[in-house]
Amino acid sequence: MNKLTRISSVAILLILLTITLNAQGGGAGVPFLRISPDARSSGMGEIGTAIADDINAIYWNPAGLGFLDYFPKTDMSTDSKPVPYRQIALCFSPWLPQFNADLFYSYGTAGMHFDEIDGTVAFNFIFMNLGEFTRTDINGNPKGNFTSSEYTFGLAYGTVVAKDLALGFQLRYIRSNLAPVGGAQTAPGTGNSGGFDIGALWKPKKLELLGKDIGDIFSLGINLKNIGPKITYIKEADPLPTTLRMAAAFNLVQDEFNDLKIGCDVSKLLVHRDSLTIDPLPLSLISGWKNPGVELALGAEYWYEHIVALRLGYFTEPAPLGDRKYWNFGAGVRYDIFHLDFSFINTIEANHPLANTMRFSVLIDLE
Repeated sequence: MNKLTRISSVAILLILLTITLNAQGGGAGVPFLRISPDARSSGMGEIGTAIADDINAIYWNPAGLGFLDYFPKTDMSTDSKPVPYRQIALCFSPWLPQFNADLFYSYGTAGMHFDEIDGTVAFNFIFMNLGEFTRTDINGNPKGNFTSSEYTFGLAYGTVVAKDLALGFQLRYIRSNLAPVGGAQTAPGTGNSGGFDIGALWKPKKLELLGKDIGDIFSLGINLKNIGPKITYIKEADPLPTTLRMAAAFNLVQDEFNDLKIGCDVSKLLVHRDSLTIDPLPLSLISGWKNPGVELALGAEYWYEHIVALRLGYFTEPAPLGDRKYWNFGAGVRYDIFHLDFSFINTIEANHPLANTMRFSVLIDLE
C-alpha cells in the first residue's frame, strides 16, 4: 500500500478508534456495520435483538420480520380485512461530534409482508461519511482534497416457522471508499465484500417459570451478523466484524395506558487476529471466543398511552475491547402514522469522542 493510502487509512482509523476494536480484541474492518442504526434502540442502550418489533428488525434480528405480518386492528367493530405490515424507517446522526470532522451516519429501510411467501421482506441502505482528507505526494506536498465514505445495502426475509418461533436472514453488499486514484495513488483505495446474517426469535405464548406463566411477556433472540469474506484494499485485507448477539426481553407492564419493556443484549465479536495472521471463516467462529470479554447492553422503554415514550440504557465493554462505557437516553412520540425518536449518549469518561452523540429517526406506518 503506497504512502497516500497509508496516510488516509491511518487518519480514518484514528477517527473511528472509539467504534472499532484494537488488535488485542479482534481488529475487524468496516466498523460502521456495528453502529446502532435507529434512535429507539440506541436510547435503550443499543438493545433490540430480542425485541425486533418494527422494520428495524432487519438490523437487530431479521427473524423479527417474521412476526410483522399485519397491523393490529384499531376498530374491532368493523369487518375490514387485516392490513399487511408495511413500514419505512429513516435515521440520521452527526457522528463523533467531538472531532468536528463533519462525519455523519445515515440509514434507511423499508419492508412489507407478503402472503404469497408467508413472510416479510425488507431492504436497507447504510451510508457512512468519513469526512474530507488532504491528498499529498511522496514529499508531503498537498495535492488537493478528497472525501471518504462507506456504504452497504441489504435484503432480508423473515418468517414464522412455528407458533412462537421465527427465523430470518439478510444478504448484504459492502463497499468502502477510502481514497481515490490520483498523484502517487495508482490504484483506488477501495474495498468490496458481501455477507449475511441469520437470526432466530422466540416469543412463547405460554411458559411456566417458578410457577408463573410468563408467556406473551418474554422473548429470546439470537443473531449471527456480518458473516462473509474479508474486505480487501489493494494488497491488504480486514475481516468483516462477524458478531454473535444474544438477548432477552420482558414486557413487564402492558395495559390501556402503560407499556414497559426491559431488555439485555450480549454481543461477542468473532474475529481473531494477531500481528501476523487473521483466522479465516469458519475457524474464526471458534477462535474468536479467545477474545477477552463481551459487550453488554441493558435498557428500558416506557410508553404512556402509546403516544409518548421515555427510554434509558447502559452500554459497557471491557478495556481490551475499547473500554466504551456510556449511558443512553431517549424519547419518542407517535402521531398518526409517524413515530419520531431521539437518543443521546452521555459517556462516563470526560471528553470521550462519543460524548453528546445524537441520533434522530422516523418510522412511518403505511397503513
